[in-house]
Amino acid sequence: MRGKKNVEGNKSYLLDTSAIFCLKDDEDGASKVEEILENAKKRHTKVIVSFMTLMEYLYICMMRYGEECARQNYLQLTLLPIEIVESDEELRVLAAELKAKHNISVADAWIAATAKIMNAVLVHRDPEYKSLSNIIKCLELPYK
Repeated sequence: MRGKKNVEGNKSYLLDTSAIFCLKDDEDGASKVEEILENAKKRHTKVIVSFMTLMEYLYICMMRYGEECARQNYLQLTLLPIEIVESDEELRVLAAELKAKHNISVADAWIAATAKIMNAVLVHRDPEYKSLSNIIKCLELPYK
């Protein structure tokens, strides 16, 4: 099983795709995401991103801006102080359980499972996560 607690009891945050776009588009809540990333730079917090978030971010950017611009945006994202969590069996099983029991998308099931396994606060602005508020810790950004 993965290490669930951040070093020295500091908080871990998992950025949902919606939080990343909130930051990129400088929308309401972007300052909170910036604050979390600044604390990660100072090693006061840990910021996690699911492999699924990276895929979602890349394909949405491709649809919005074209492939070349999307790849530049993706590269900028990977330069942030984030830890990328890839899939493994524990994560697959939990994502499947969440998807089976809750009305959420497949991508959100992967992202929520990652937050749960990593004991991270899920930072988002996606109403689909409301059904999981008793299972994972959430920090809701203002909805669009």
